[in-house]
Amino acid sequence: MTDTKAGPGLEALLLGDWHVHSDFSDDAESPISANVRAAEQRGLLTMRATDHVRGSTAWVPDFVAAVVAARRTTGVELVIGVEAKIMDARGTLDVPSDLRVGIGGVDGIVIADHQFPGPDGPWSPRETRERLAAGLAVEDALDLLIGATIGAMRTAGGGAQLAHPFSILPKVGIEESQLSAEHLSAWASAARETGTSIEVNEKWVCPSSRAIEAALSEGATLVASTDSHRAADVGVYARVRELLAEVPAFGSSDAGGLA
Repeated sequence: MTDTKAGPGLEALLLGDWHVHSDFSDDAESPISANVRAAEQRGLLTMRATDHVRGSTAWVPDFVAAVVAARRTTGVELVIGVEAKIMDARGTLDVPSDLRVGIGGVDGIVIADHQFPGPDGPWSPRETRERLAAGLAVEDALDLLIGATIGAMRTAGGGAQLAHPFSILPKVGIEESQLSAEHLSAWASAARETGTSIEVNEKWVCPSSRAIEAALSEGATLVASTDSHRAADVGVYARVRELLAEVPAFGSSDAGGLA
C-alpha cells in the first residue's frame, strides 16, 4: 500500500473507546454509570455503549434510556450501539425486528463476525473447520466472509461500526494474511461508502496492520476500542498501541510517547 493516506493522530484516536459493554450484556459486569466514570478517569472524550443483542432481545428501549440518562451526568460524548452478529452470506443481522436506528433509538449497529456467515445461516467455528477440511477452499470461504460483511454494512443503516474485524478467522484456522488485496480493498471501500467505521480492537488485537493500511488507503474511518466487559478496562490500551505502531501513518515514535 504505497498510497496510504494519513489517518488521525494516535493520541486523538485513543481518546475514544468505541466498544464498551455493560451489564445489559449477559457476559459483562459493570453498569453504564461505572463505565462512564471510568471513561472520565481515563480522560476519554467519547465512549460507545455497546451491548449484545439477538433477534429475541427486548431490553433495547431500556438500554437506550439508560445511556440517554447517563449523558446528562458527564462531559464524555456517549454514543449508543448494539452489537449484532452477521447471520448469513447476504449480511443479514441478528437484531430485533423493531430495532430503531437514529432518533429515539441506537446511534448505529456494531457488526460482529461471531460466527462464520454461510449461505443459509451462521456456521460455528467447528462446523467451518469441518467444511474446510472437507474441501471448502479458503478463498471461497473468504469470499463468503467479505461478501457478508459488505452486505451487512449496506443494510445496517447509519452510524454502523465493524466490531473486532476478522476475529473469526483464527477460530476457523484461517490466517488474516490469506485475505487478498482485492478482499481488503472491497471491504475498506464499502466501509467508506456506507460510512461504517472500522474498530481497532484491544481484546482481539485486530484487524492486522495490513488491513488498517487498506482502510486508510481507501479513506475509511478508524476508531479504537477495548471491547471491555468491565469498567476497569475502559480506555486502557496496550496492544492497540503496539498494533498501530506497525502502521506507517501512525509510526512507532508516536505510539511510544504515550503513557
